[in-house]
Amino acid sequence: MKSAVETLEPTKVKLTVEVEYDELKPSIDHAYKHIAEQVNIPGFRKGKVPPRIIDQRVGWGAVIEHAVNEGLSGFYRDAVSAEELRPLGQPEVEVTGIPEKAGEGQLEFVAHVEVRPELELPELSAMELTVDSTEVSDEDVAERLDSLRERFGTLVGVDRPAVEGDYVVIDLKAVVGDEEVDSVSGVSYQIGAGNMLDGLDEALTGLSADETTTFTTNLAGGDHQGEEATVTVTATSVKERELPEADDDFAQMASEFDTLEELKADLREQVASSKSSNQAVAARDALLEKLLDAVEVPVPSGVVEAEVNRHLEQEGRLEDDEHRAEVTEDATKAIKNQILLDTLAEKLEVQVGQGELIEYLVQASQQYGMEPQQFIQTLDQSGQIPAMVGEVARSKALAVALRDIEVKDSEGNVVDLTEFIGSEEDDEAAAAATEAAQSEIADAESGDSAASADSPDSADSGESADEAAKA
Repeated sequence: MKSAVETLEPTKVKLTVEVEYDELKPSIDHAYKHIAEQVNIPGFRKGKVPPRIIDQRVGWGAVIEHAVNEGLSGFYRDAVSAEELRPLGQPEVEVTGIPEKAGEGQLEFVAHVEVRPELELPELSAMELTVDSTEVSDEDVAERLDSLRERFGTLVGVDRPAVEGDYVVIDLKAVVGDEEVDSVSGVSYQIGAGNMLDGLDEALTGLSADETTTFTTNLAGGDHQGEEATVTVTATSVKERELPEADDDFAQMASEFDTLEELKADLREQVASSKSSNQAVAARDALLEKLLDAVEVPVPSGVVEAEVNRHLEQEGRLEDDEHRAEVTEDATKAIKNQILLDTLAEKLEVQVGQGELIEYLVQASQQYGMEPQQFIQTLDQSGQIPAMVGEVARSKALAVALRDIEVKDSEGNVVDLTEFIGSEEDDEAAAAATEAAQSEIADAESGDSAASADSPDSADSGESADEAAKA
């Protein structure tokens, strides 16, 4: 097979492929076999019709069409691999030549495909990153203590206009034109939460119990999504959260500590730990931003458009131009980040261990509310495991890159992120564990095969072992 690549754009190439007849022949033989099983020709049993009879009765065109359809994707993948291309989307393929008869000619096709562009990354060791200090102030502890007090607070009614943070029990009715499209009654809502209707927080602020007001807003969902509605809301009661006193009694009620000072000391440690973890996240975000600032990343428009259409189709909002613009911006940013991080992972030769992948999948399964085994099986059946490996590799690439970069806090102190980004020794240990696990699996399969060979029903047993291995 011969192939050649012509770069049309930084993110698009033209791949020309020529496949010799001998390489296409296995697909042609399979086409003859498949057609022989489908046609009824007097004097021949199904599946036993010779190729020359198929050529006479069905035609060479049907045979070569079947063969090309069967073999084209494999030849395309081989050419992509040979030319070391990194496709980002589905190709547009045009067959430009086929064998005109059995034994002569070759298959020729052209594929236009969007690919990952070549990027020149800056030298990582020359970079410097700054993150916030982990110093814990008294205000940090007080804020954490107030959050804990709120968990044990009680709601009490107040005889005053509502302010942000108050809890208001509301009756609400939304009307579009002359049609009432939604209504709720007796719902508790905290002013400032912002999780119901745009404009509701402003409408409720200043209302006292049993007062009513009206405002207009665009509906965010339902059959009238995007339409302007007139909303009437009544505050039936206004309550504020009354917090317990911060004293030793509270410490004993809310924690395992006997005194408030002991509780505060523990809260100080919690804040410090949280800030340390936030340093690692901030360092990764800062590194990504620096790389994006330093590198021009061309983004394939076709890949962006396909992702946007997929997203809008799932939401049933293909005709929403304003939302399309928002999704396009988000998709462009996400794909740009993916291209950059894939390049970084390749440069750093990042490898994803079995344990790392499983840990990621278990965490992801929790987000979807699924059992890990069920989640992994679903991904495997839909062919999504390689995409998950890519996600892990991108995340790991930033962690590995940070090992070569000096990170300082806002006070000029060098920050040690080893706890969060690992080390080369950790990677070597993970690789060794993965290799050992794979070796154990191979040994177990080898032992199963040996046992099968010794059994009287070796053929049946061997087949079952193969099926189990595939599963």
